[in-house]
Amino acid sequence: MSRHRADVPHDQHPAQAEAVEAPALPAPEPDGTPTGVWSTGTGRGADGALRVAGLDVRDLAREHGTPAYVLDEADLRARARAYATAFAEAFAPEAGLAGADVYYAGKAFLSVAVARWVHEEGLRVDTATGGELAVALRAGVPGAGIGLHGNNKSDAELVTALEHGVGRIVVDSLPEIDRVAAVAERLGVVAPVMVRVTTGVHAGGHQFIATAHEDQKFGLSLTSGAARKAVDEILARPGLDLIGLHSHIGSQILDLAGFAVAARAVLGLRAEVAAQTGHLMPEVDLGGGYGIAYTGHEGPAPTPAQIATTLADVVRRTCAELGTPVPRISVEPGRSIVGPSTLTLYTVGTVKEVALDDGGRRTYVSVDGGMSDNIRPALYEAEYSAALASRGSAAEPVRARVVGKHCESGDIVVHGVALPGDVRDGDLLAVPATGAYGRSMASNYNLVPRPPVLAVRDGAARVLVRRETIEDLLALDEG
Repeated sequence: MSRHRADVPHDQHPAQAEAVEAPALPAPEPDGTPTGVWSTGTGRGADGALRVAGLDVRDLAREHGTPAYVLDEADLRARARAYATAFAEAFAPEAGLAGADVYYAGKAFLSVAVARWVHEEGLRVDTATGGELAVALRAGVPGAGIGLHGNNKSDAELVTALEHGVGRIVVDSLPEIDRVAAVAERLGVVAPVMVRVTTGVHAGGHQFIATAHEDQKFGLSLTSGAARKAVDEILARPGLDLIGLHSHIGSQILDLAGFAVAARAVLGLRAEVAAQTGHLMPEVDLGGGYGIAYTGHEGPAPTPAQIATTLADVVRRTCAELGTPVPRISVEPGRSIVGPSTLTLYTVGTVKEVALDDGGRRTYVSVDGGMSDNIRPALYEAEYSAALASRGSAAEPVRARVVGKHCESGDIVVHGVALPGDVRDGDLLAVPATGAYGRSMASNYNLVPRPPVLAVRDGAARVLVRRETIEDLLALDEG
């Protein structure tokens, strides 16, 4: 296995694609998978093999093995840049607004290189744990450009955050107010805090990724009065600086209407607090959760420009109605930046056909990964697509299910997809749109080492996160 340092310049990497000059097909539809689920640098060569940023996936598999996450660096950077540009334009002072900040939601996937890239493209970084905070800091992201979330932050995490001058700590409960205030007093600093408000607006897919209904662990309820109580308690603490309110309504959201409703609710609370206490919070965070295409059948995903202009219009109109100055706005996209930029590359093993109760047949295509590198299909029935990646095929498509190697019948990578009928042992299979919550939620179930993350750019690849080995797993075992 090759182990290249993540900071090796691209032009010094030895693995150059032989046919990098052959143009890749833009926005491919390999084996019928719809346009929109692949990175913009992904396409097929003349021989039918998939290429990412000019590099043949067969070369990637030979050098780095499978499974592997393959990240199109230029695609990720372009998506981050699109958010920065769209929000800068939509919330510009010339447009009657007070500016905006875009925080990359690190929980989707975070590595030192990715944190550095999004920072270079004008984004801040949102973290949810001490580990994510450490990665952002190692990447050189300044503390002021980092936010810290979490429903159960430890004192150690709060100390690290405040020692590095993070721009915000998002308070998630009433007891946390005491904890943050105590740590700030011990360190002799004033902690900038926001209150996470549960607005009652919930959107997105599975119930486990809808985060603004009342019966769940995040935030402080607007309806019950807990959010307002948190505001009053923070204002009474000299060691806390209440800089704003925060709202997050769910994940994989394709309809922007919910964001408008939640924004009006949060801005209303801000106006109420200003009228009754004289404290006008300067910021409001409207969260993230913007959806992407996984199969091409979800409907169109909102673009950064559509999101920015929609939110800008709501903020402008709502603040005019309330008679309050507009706040600085922030948002937290993660999935919509890293998700489409990455595919997972697998090698096919066992292929078998089974009879179905409806009289039909299904082909089970087993790959060398599974729920340990993508838990989402098993966790909340997330849908993905797949394509034969190592060659073209004129074979008639068959009704297929892509499954993993783990000892679970729910170990499904793709529930249903049409694959060429001649798919066989040794073929490479690519599953697109796996950049978000693939590697970040990966496990060692059945003691399977986690795959590497490979960045591809201009026909060259480098390792961002190396492949785990059996030796790594044994090194943790003190038995």
